[in-house]
Amino acid sequence: MTNLREVILDTESTGLDYKQGDRIIEIGCIELINKVKTNNYYHTYVNPERGVSKGAYNVHGISGDFLKDKPLFSDIAKDFYAFIKDATLVIHNAKFDIGFINNEFYLVGMPKISMSGVIDTLLVARKKFPGSPASLDALCKRFNISLDKRDKHGALIDSELLAMVYVELIGNEQTKFQFQTENNKNSHINLQKENFPIREFQLSEDEKNSHNKMLTNISNPLWKKYN
Repeated sequence: MTNLREVILDTESTGLDYKQGDRIIEIGCIELINKVKTNNYYHTYVNPERGVSKGAYNVHGISGDFLKDKPLFSDIAKDFYAFIKDATLVIHNAKFDIGFINNEFYLVGMPKISMSGVIDTLLVARKKFPGSPASLDALCKRFNISLDKRDKHGALIDSELLAMVYVELIGNEQTKFQFQTENNKNSHINLQKENFPIREFQLSEDEKNSHNKMLTNISNPLWKKYN
């Protein structure tokens, strides 16, 4: 059996739009093998060489001063790419993160990531729970995943939370399918059972007479037409 390698990924940035010059400031990745979290992960802060917007700071609490001595994206790009390149990426609101990641790769002359190798858990959740809130926080509440350890958003902690959400989103379907399959198998087995005990019934004379009397009261019975 081939091991399925998936990487749960999240980023934080200086703002909401890389097309306006916003940059990645944090990357967090958690490895799953066959839907089970391993001890392998990737995490780094990144110096964006620009300021952090007030709105973004209010979300993740990462300041420009904190990032000044952190590596540039060009310093970490190859290690980051090596960690994710052979895996299926699992991202919540993937279009946002992949847009930022591909912009960073473009700036350092590295290949972009294709969306064909990405699972967007936001889309999965919206399909599974139509009309219900599908944010990461809302899904954590739905699956009783504690948010106590997170004061603000962060790439690594959000990847940890998303890993648990993803297993719930996908695992419940697998469990349901397995349960139904096992039930169907059991039903099939029951139908195929042999060696049932032979049951014999002895009729009394009164029962025989009552049965014969009932038959005489049936006009034109079908069994006489085919005898």
